[in-house]
Amino acid sequence: MSADTRTRRFPEKTIRQVRLDCTRGLIRALFCPDRSEVLQLRCIDDRVESDDSFGSQLWYFEGVGVDGHDRRHSVYGVVEYSLQFGLHELVEDGVFQSEHQRERFRHQYERGSLQPTWNHPGHGWLLAGLGLVASVLIASLITRMLTA
Repeated sequence: MSADTRTRRFPEKTIRQVRLDCTRGLIRALFCPDRSEVLQLRCIDDRVESDDSFGSQLWYFEGVGVDGHDRRHSVYGVVEYSLQFGLHELVEDGVFQSEHQRERFRHQYERGSLQPTWNHPGHGWLLAGLGLVASVLIASLITRMLTA
């Protein structure tokens, strides 16, 4: 499912954009952008855009994040893009404290978005509530028609 992109060369513009989005991810994770650093950056999945579907890219980065108390943390990040008409559209990014946490994100990425299910117990309560409201509405309409 994933392509080997270690040998593929990406345009400098793409690398700059990915690095910028990695830095934004570090900022959202409350690390100082001036003292934090992205050390390694690599594309681990590159799905080509086709006539039927958009493409996607998944980038990993490793770095050092410096928090507000000047503590240094090893960070493992991920940036996901959708390729739409040749443009990179940022979908999601994340900064994790361990490689294991980042791999959990990748597992979700590879599974795709969650499919809705009707097996959830809340859906039964929703259906029961809808039936109750509909029956009350119908009963009130019938009583108005009979009294008119």
